[in-house]
Amino acid sequence: MIDPVARAAAAFRTVHGEAPARIAHAPGRVNLIGEHTDYNDGFVLPCAIDRGTAVAIGPAADGMISVTSADYDETDVFDPAAPFQPAPGWRSHVRAVAAVFRARGLPLAGARLGIAGDVPQGAGLSSSASLGVALAAALDGEQRFDATELALIAQAAENDFVGVACGNMDQLIAAHGQAGAALLIDCRTLAIKAVALPEDMAVLIIHSGITRGLVESAYNARRAACEAVAARLGVKALRDADLPALAAAAGLDAVACRRARHVISENARTLAMAAAVAASDWPQIGTLMAASHASMRDDFEITLPEIDALVARLAAATGGIGGARMTGGGFGGCVVALARGDRVPALHAAALAHFASVGRVPGLIHSCRPAAGLQITPG
Repeated sequence: MIDPVARAAAAFRTVHGEAPARIAHAPGRVNLIGEHTDYNDGFVLPCAIDRGTAVAIGPAADGMISVTSADYDETDVFDPAAPFQPAPGWRSHVRAVAAVFRARGLPLAGARLGIAGDVPQGAGLSSSASLGVALAAALDGEQRFDATELALIAQAAENDFVGVACGNMDQLIAAHGQAGAALLIDCRTLAIKAVALPEDMAVLIIHSGITRGLVESAYNARRAACEAVAARLGVKALRDADLPALAAAAGLDAVACRRARHVISENARTLAMAAAVAASDWPQIGTLMAASHASMRDDFEITLPEIDALVARLAAATGGIGGARMTGGGFGGCVVALARGDRVPALHAAALAHFASVGRVPGLIHSCRPAAGLQITPG
């Protein structure tokens, strides 16, 4: 597939007959561990991937924003000064980012956009955050915002206008990703620490073939449940709770306890995983990934039996030199495996065997190294 930056620029030139003024590119991400902890003010350990979304931009004299999607061969035109109006599919994400600028008293001039990406949608690899961060950077022609502020604009677009109660992990890693490293992110303070991946560590992403939409899924319900437990415990967020306090809490039903137990234990696993990756502690990596997946399956209840089976096959194929878990918001999407590079052929074979057993055409099976975050280049 042609690079998204080249395709976005080509789409712009085809429609407008000239080169764009600049192009913003933001990557997707894979989360190595730390699921549903970001909106609980906790810790996450994602890395940016070598797939992303590019937004080519140039001025428009009529004050409107016109957009061409190279991926869908579709267009949209809207007035950035008018109240937000949802539109089908990708269009709402573009309009939502513009709406955040408007809501913050930052008027946007007219613009022409060309968009292209290669992050699989509905795969749990943050295609929407990739788009949101690239859009925010492209629309910020005056360069008023740093990378963190652009990430928070993209998050606000999801929360306030698209309708997904996501945390800030996806946008922060899209903005700040570093080549060769995962980022340990404190989602409360926004502090970021690079965790270099050993040279012999492979990151393998396998799309289960089951897509999901976060708005329609139980994602928002899980967030509401976590916030309710935190309120019952008298803490700002589950980041501030521990397992003894949860066990001692009166009046919590069994489901609420399981939801909170996942978040509290996942925060601890994330901190331990950062240390294990830095030390190339393969047994600990495998143990932590297995425990994370089991917690998502049993306590948070966001996996599916077919994905559980894929994780089990991949974990076995590491031969004890790595591990596997579902990644992303849940209810479909991708599995991530961390393993020594010489185990990749066995993991690839295990993935193909899984797809044969469930009768699916193999989806994305992609081995990568962590990539850089947001990049802005002249058109």
